[in-house]
Amino acid sequence: VQLQASGGGLVQAGDSLRLSCAASGWRVNMHSMGWFRQAPGKEREFVSSIGWRGDDRPHYADFGEGRFTTSRDNAMNTVYLQMNSLKPEDTAVYYCATDPGAWPPNNRVRYWGQGTLVTVSS
Repeated sequence: VQLQASGGGLVQAGDSLRLSCAASGWRVNMHSMGWFRQAPGKEREFVSSIGWRGDDRPHYADFGEGRFTTSRDNAMNTVYLQMNSLKPEDTAVYYCATDPGAWPPNNRVRYWGQGTLVTVSS
C-alpha cells in the first residue's frame, strides 16, 4: 500500500486548498479512506473519513463540518480533501490513511501516507 499526499502549501486565512491522496497497490473504492492532521506541538487528530461503500457518507471532525469535503475519484484512484475558509489553526501536516473494509473504531487505521504541509497565515 502506498499513499501519496500532495497539494499542501502556504495560503492566507479564508483561502481554499485541495489535498490529493493518490493510492497505489490499493483500490480507494474498496477500502475506507481518511485524513488526519498534526499541528506543531500537538497530537495527530482525525479530520475526515469516507467508507468503502458507494453510499457511505463522509464523516468529519467538528472543526471541519461545513468547511471540509472529502471525496473519491475511483478512476484516478485518488481521494481528495477540499478545505474552504481556512483558518490559521488549520495549519498542520495533513496525512491520508486507509484501512481495509469499514473505518475502524477509534480511528485506529493501519496504513499511512506521508504528510503534506498546510500553512495558513493570518
